[in-house]
Amino acid sequence: MRLRFTFFRMLRKLLLSALPVWLLAAAFSQQAPEPSPLTLQQAVQIALEKNPLRKAAVADTKVSSAGVLEARSFLMPHLTFSETVTRGNDPVYVFGSKLRQQRFATTDFALNQLNTPVPFGNFNTRFGGTWNLFDSFASWHGMSRAKQMSEAAGHQLDRTDQEIVFRAVNSYYEVLLATKQLEVAEQAAKTAQSILERSQARFDSGLVVESDLLTAKVRLAERQQDVIQARNTLELARAQLNTAMGVPIDPAFQPAEVLAEHALPVPVLEEVERLALTNRPDLKRVASEEAAQRQSVAIAKASFGPRINAFAGWEMDNPTFVAGGGGNSWLGGIELQVDIFQGGAKRAELSRQRALEQKVAAMNQAARDGVRLEVRRAYYDLDASRQQVEVARAAIAQAQESLRINQDRYDSGLTTITDVLGAEESARRSQSDYWEAVYRVRTSYANLELASGSLNLQSPVVTP
Repeated sequence: MRLRFTFFRMLRKLLLSALPVWLLAAAFSQQAPEPSPLTLQQAVQIALEKNPLRKAAVADTKVSSAGVLEARSFLMPHLTFSETVTRGNDPVYVFGSKLRQQRFATTDFALNQLNTPVPFGNFNTRFGGTWNLFDSFASWHGMSRAKQMSEAAGHQLDRTDQEIVFRAVNSYYEVLLATKQLEVAEQAAKTAQSILERSQARFDSGLVVESDLLTAKVRLAERQQDVIQARNTLELARAQLNTAMGVPIDPAFQPAEVLAEHALPVPVLEEVERLALTNRPDLKRVASEEAAQRQSVAIAKASFGPRINAFAGWEMDNPTFVAGGGGNSWLGGIELQVDIFQGGAKRAELSRQRALEQKVAAMNQAARDGVRLEVRRAYYDLDASRQQVEVARAAIAQAQESLRINQDRYDSGLTTITDVLGAEESARRSQSDYWEAVYRVRTSYANLELASGSLNLQSPVVTP
């Protein structure tokens, strides 16, 4: 009986001590879910939906659209309503208020009442309106300018979308590259471990000196450090991908694709340049801004012309707010206004707008020249990356064969540890260079499409 009691007491202690471990494991399993698979096209789609830079660009289009409505309002009549309550004993005020209320009597002509009237109150209800009939077409030019700026904002939104797509593509392939570089680092660590074991065996047999063994240990430590760095680089690349997509930075996605060679269309430089000069949204934006600035010059010229305004008003005056017994009246008219002299302000404004027009035209030309340069840089980067893939692919087999030969010769005592480690470094570097070249082919192609203004969700680099 006592033994059974002791057994159950020990079992209870064991369960109580293990309970926190179980709870911690359960909590960890809830806090660290498996990353969701993510294709490149899905990453781009998420970026176009959630990236804050796109939201900012959309807000800019709304601002410019509101500017069009505001400019159009200057072509429409403006109506106002006002309710004014006044009270006082100013002689002119009392005299005029009684007239407006149609309560003026013969007794009000008495000098005492005219000079020192008793306080008098007035409730004035007024509807008024103005209409800009003609302003030398300044309002029409203003509306045209607002429309051009709205078009510029729309073109900038298109360019922002392309830049978001490029950042998503580039970040996605950086994750794929970091994954491959981690595999290369781990394989290099295994190779270094194998070299260390060979050196240890030959040292134990008395065939090599201790320096060979120490050199192999140093190389293994270097490769282990490379693995640590590669893992951190992969985590950083995942965080960068999340940032490009506009989602929380904690990695929650696992790319569903792997880095590999894919056939892509071979572009022609002249066609890409022609396409860029025609389709680049930022060039269209600058062209719209130039057209808008021409309208600004026209507005400055119109300020020298005459302006014709119509105005009208109807008002009702009562002694109290609710009681009637007051009077009402209306007034309307047309005004012709011409500025004769303003100290040269209008001429200075016209000079300023013309200078800005020249500036925008120069910026337009500079932008077109810059686009041509961007296209050529992206084109030659892509061409170099394609050739580097061919060279790196051939170097892999050569480096691996060189490593095998040097290892066999080292085992036979025909070469030194230095030659083996040199061959191991060449094998590791050839693998790393190959995957770097494959990565650059994909990103260079995306950059070329970005430079040509054709990068979108259906681009070949997005949907391989």
